[in-house]
Amino acid sequence: MKVLSGLTLEEITTFVQEMNASKFRAKQIHNWIYSKSVSSIDEMTDLAKSFREELKQKAVVTDTKIKLKQESSDGTLKYLIEYPDGECVETVLMRFDNRANLTACVSSQVGCAVNCSFCATGKRGFIRNLSYQEIIEQVLTIQRDTGLKVTNIVFMGQGEPLLNLNNVLKALDIFNNDFQIGARRITISTSGIIPKIEELAKHELQSTLAISLHAPVHQIRKKIMPIEEKYPLDKLKPALLNYIEKTGRRITIEYILIKDFNSDIETAKELAFFLKDIKCNINLIPYNDVTNTGYKKPSNNEIMKFKYLLEHSGKKVTVRLERGADIDAACGQLSGKIKNNPN
Repeated sequence: MKVLSGLTLEEITTFVQEMNASKFRAKQIHNWIYSKSVSSIDEMTDLAKSFREELKQKAVVTDTKIKLKQESSDGTLKYLIEYPDGECVETVLMRFDNRANLTACVSSQVGCAVNCSFCATGKRGFIRNLSYQEIIEQVLTIQRDTGLKVTNIVFMGQGEPLLNLNNVLKALDIFNNDFQIGARRITISTSGIIPKIEELAKHELQSTLAISLHAPVHQIRKKIMPIEEKYPLDKLKPALLNYIEKTGRRITIEYILIKDFNSDIETAKELAFFLKDIKCNINLIPYNDVTNTGYKKPSNNEIMKFKYLLEHSGKKVTVRLERGADIDAACGQLSGKIKNNPN
């Protein structure tokens, strides 16, 4: 059976023409999937009933299901989505009371090979890449369930997006063209996979590249991010400068603040020095609790001192609002499975 979710208009057109149907039918189907977020062919009521019956013999809108849905006290929604092979990922819808933006945090892999010590996903190890359709399906699932239109996408869920770059780029193209989400409303996060950052630079995308930095010196960073051994900061920095020059885009530096580890004033000075010639904004992320790490969140006073010093260096600095921590939906908390259930 053909799965229609995640297909471009061109791909749907090819499919319906193989059924000896017109291009117009393809446009109708495309509209039902991306503009009206339907979950079944029966809901496509402007298609002739005979054509719907024929279509149902050969295709389905979606083959994924919501295994678990949780709502945070702050309105954040977290979905555990199950694919046909039984593997699951989590995706999150973040809503803010004073903003019109509806941001979907999507996963790019089942599990993750990067294994950052502060992240729940890495504890599972790498299982497999998601196809571009499986990535798209996460946002369609949110839209079908809520009746809302997602306006922003962040590839900050489970997995390392640049280790699944081809599928991420195809998904990005569909978000941009089929969902009509502007490229500048899409952010791709990476732990710093240098060859893929160089490859991404060649595409000259208008989307934002976010770098999970989390420490300004090699000796500190390698303690929490094993990827630092393979792609160290002294090689990552030239790759970032090249990316900025090629794309003309300012990057985002993501920095998790961990008490008694990387949140003191001396480390803030080292971070300011490392970033002084990099065109970037800095997003500080107070650590969110993950089981069995032993890490803790710094005090608000420590966070504000760290922020002030970086701002004093001339950078734009924000402290990320904590969303969904009470349902383990905040940064670093996604595991892709039901707690106490190995499946």
